[in-house]
Amino acid sequence: MKKNILVVLTSHDRLGDTGKLTGFWLEELAVPYYVFKDAGAVLTLASPEGGKPPLDPNSNDVSAETPATIRFKADTVANEQLANTAKLTDI
Repeated sequence: MKKNILVVLTSHDRLGDTGKLTGFWLEELAVPYYVFKDAGAVLTLASPEGGKPPLDPNSNDVSAETPATIRFKADTVANEQLANTAKLTDI
C-alpha cells in the first residue's frame, strides 16, 4: 500500500517588516521529497494560499545547490506540483 504524505509549504514571502524576500528553502523541500518519492510514497504539496509558494531567493543560489536541489530543478513533474500547490482549506 502506498503512503500518502502531505507536505506543507509557506505562503509568506516577506521577512517581517524588513521588506526582504523570504519563502521556503528549496533543499528543505527537495531532500524529503525524494526520500519519500523514491520510497514509493504519493506526495501532495500544499500551502495556506495554494498555487505557487514563494521560494527564498537565497536557497536558489548556486552556492546553495545540492544533488537534491539540482534533481528537483530538473524534475518537470515536481515543478508542476510546486507551481500548483493545494490550498490548505481545500484539503
